[in-house]
Parts: sequence; C-alpha cells; structure tokens
Amino acid sequence: MSKKKLDPEKFVLSELKPDERLKYEIAAELGLFDKVMKDGWKSLSAKETGRIGGIMTKRKKQTGKGDLNKS
Repeated sequence: MSKKKLDPEKFVLSELKPDERLKYEIAAELGLFDKVMKDGWKSLSAKETGRIGGIMTKRKKQTGKGDLNKS
C-alpha cells in the first residue's frame, strides 16, 4: 500500500506481487485505476477501499488460494 503518488511511466503491473496485482486489476474494473495512479490509494473513500477488499477476498476464496503470495 503505497502512500506516494505513482509514476505511470515506471509502473509495471507484471512486476507486482500477486496480491498487489489483483488489487490494481480490481481497481481498474471498478473505474478507480486512474484515480489511484493520480492521487494514490489514500485518495479512495472507505466505501471504495472496502469494495476492493471485498472483491479480493471473494476471488481468493473462489480460486482456493487464501493467500496469493504463497503460490
């Protein structure tokens, strides 16, 4: 969870850990990716952050991988 603004030119999705990659993918699906890239994760409301977390949890359960970092 980055507190800094992200540099879109240096951002490479494939170099992130699986959990982080999933978080960015879900943010993009919800239309929040540009907001995160511009102002960072702290710019999201609690509702937006909770939605991302809920979807991440649901997907982890569906794939049977409680922790995507242990793959």
